Amino acid sequence: MKSAVVICFLLSIHFPVYAAVITGGETVYRVAEGDSLLLISAKFGVDMGLITRKNNLNPAKPLHPGQELRLDTRKIAPQTVENGIIVDIPGRMIYYFKQGKLKIFFPVGLGMPKWQALTRWRTPAGTFAVTGKERNPTWYVPESIQWQMQVQGKPVLKKVHPGPDNPLGRFVLYTSIRGIAIHETIWPSTVFQFRSHGCIRVLPENIEQFYDEIEIGTPGELVYKPVKVAVTEEGKVFLQVDPDAYGKIRKPLNEVIDRINDLHVDAEVDWDKIRRVVREQSGIAEDVTLFPGH
Repeated sequence: MKSAVVICFLLSIHFPVYAAVITGGETVYRVAEGDSLLLISAKFGVDMGLITRKNNLNPAKPLHPGQELRLDTRKIAPQTVENGIIVDIPGRMIYYFKQGKLKIFFPVGLGMPKWQALTRWRTPAGTFAVTGKERNPTWYVPESIQWQMQVQGKPVLKKVHPGPDNPLGRFVLYTSIRGIAIHETIWPSTVFQFRSHGCIRVLPENIEQFYDEIEIGTPGELVYKPVKVAVTEEGKVFLQVDPDAYGKIRKPLNEVIDRINDLHVDAEVDWDKIRRVVREQSGIAEDVTLFPGH
């Protein structure tokens, strides 16, 4: 699985932008042994439905090793910082900046929008700092999850020792937000989904480098912005609209209009294309420049 991530990073592109950083682009991925659409979605941060449509796949049929898939992985970071971590909640991505440059980025799994009408496990927006790091941690099961286990008729666990059954995996970074950590997941197919109890799940092939890079005290922010707009130095306008998983944005088109006006590029964009991007909410940054070839 490591080679797939290397491909993704090598093919990423960093446009100089005024308002944001754009990563990714068109790439071709060769299916590896054991791959599934869900795992490829988790590796590259691309919705499974988009992968099937772009490659004319039947989702009921298994993939086969060596099969080539065309992917569009272009993303807009919701904001930039000099040093620190930005977690894009609706985009399900993490971005790490160092000395003003984007150094690491990858897809993550985040908190479930709802469970039996309860919304208590949504990943909260807000600032944080990394308060601790631990290899091979013991998981002390929160009381809320113990209650869920009881409701589901499962054995109620209070503590899970290090090992293959520990949901925290081999690496965990604790944050100043109570109950929110960034950690490896033992369920890779849940990455790029909203399936956690609020924590930030990371694929095994991404967590080790990230863990080694991040220092205690590193600042961060969890950002909830389903609408993201960026303008390159060449004057191209890119728009990314993510699904509003937590139902916080009533009128995404109005959000787009506000961002376009903030950047003073309302005369430079194709509004028909913008309405389509808003309607599809693909989570991929698309060129909405009025004359994209110029």
